[in-house]
Amino acid sequence: MAKIDNMMSILWILSEGKKITAKQIAEKLEINIRTVYRYIDSLSASGIPIISDSGHNGGYTLLNSFIKAPLFFNSEEQTALMHSVHLAKESGYFLSEALEKATSKLKDHSNQEKEKTIDENLTWLEIVKSNRNVSTELLLKKLRFCITNSQSVEIEYRKNHEEHPTLRILDPYGIVYWKNNWYIVAFCHKRDEIRSFRVDKIVNLIETTNTFDKPKEFSASKFLMKGLLYGSEESHIRVILEGNNSALDNLCQHWYLTNTVRDVATNRVTFLMDKEVVYKYLPNILISYGKSLKIIEPPNLKEKMIEILTDLITYHKN
Repeated sequence: MAKIDNMMSILWILSEGKKITAKQIAEKLEINIRTVYRYIDSLSASGIPIISDSGHNGGYTLLNSFIKAPLFFNSEEQTALMHSVHLAKESGYFLSEALEKATSKLKDHSNQEKEKTIDENLTWLEIVKSNRNVSTELLLKKLRFCITNSQSVEIEYRKNHEEHPTLRILDPYGIVYWKNNWYIVAFCHKRDEIRSFRVDKIVNLIETTNTFDKPKEFSASKFLMKGLLYGSEESHIRVILEGNNSALDNLCQHWYLTNTVRDVATNRVTFLMDKEVVYKYLPNILISYGKSLKIIEPPNLKEKMIEILTDLITYHKN
C-alpha cells in the first residue's frame, strides 16, 4: 500500500474515537511499528491534532473537533453512500466502478461494529436490475472527457426509422439520464442547432481536435425536458380539470403531467401541455379516474373522451 494510503488509513482508524496503540495500528495495517511512528509524526507535522498518551494505558487519539470534520462520515452517511453505489450501477452510470472503489474504503477502514451496521443497512434495499449496456458506458466515458475538454466529436447516429446511420459533428454540452436512457445534449453542425441524442443509438464515436465554447448558464436537462415534454411554445394549450382533491393530487404525480402543472387550487388544477399530447394521450390517462375528475377546458377534450368511450362501448358490445 502506498504511503499516502497508509496515512489515510491511520486517520480513519483514529477517527473511530477510540484510543489505539502504535502496535495495534501496525498489526491492522500489516506494516512495521517504526513506520507507524513516522507516519504519525508526518500527520502531526501537517497540522492534524493527534493526541499521544504515554504510560500503561497510553495510545493515540484524535482531537474530538477534528473527528467531526466533514472528512469523516457517520453510519447513516456511510449507508447512503453505499446505497448510491447500487443505484448508480443499475442505472448504467459510467463511473460506477470508480464510485464502488471509493466507497469500499469506508468499509476497509471501519471497525467491525460499523462494518456490521453498514452491511445490515444494505440488506433492506433491493433494486430491480436493468439491462446493462457496456458499449453505452464506454461512449459516456468518451463524451464526459470531451465535454470536460470542450472537444467536438464525430458520431454515426441511427434513428429508429433509418436503415443506415448518419454522420454528424457535435459540440457536446451535457449528459442527461431520464427514464432509463442516457442522452447527450449538443450543438449539431449538420442541423446548425442544439439537439438531443440517445446515447444508445450512437453506432460509433470519434474524438476530434476541434474545440468549442459552451453557452453560458446552459442547462442540458432543461433543454432536454422542454423538447421531450413540451414541444414548441406555439403548440401549448391550457387544460383545466376539477374534481376530488385526492384524485387531482394523484394525477399531478404522473411522470409526464408533473412537469406540466401550472396552477393548483382547491378542487382544480391547471396544466400547460403540448396540443398533440392533450388529444392523443391525456384521454387514456383520464379514463382511469372515472367520475372523480371533470374537464373544464378545452371543450374539444371532452369530445375526444366521448369518442374514445363510444368506440370502447361499441367494441365490447360486439
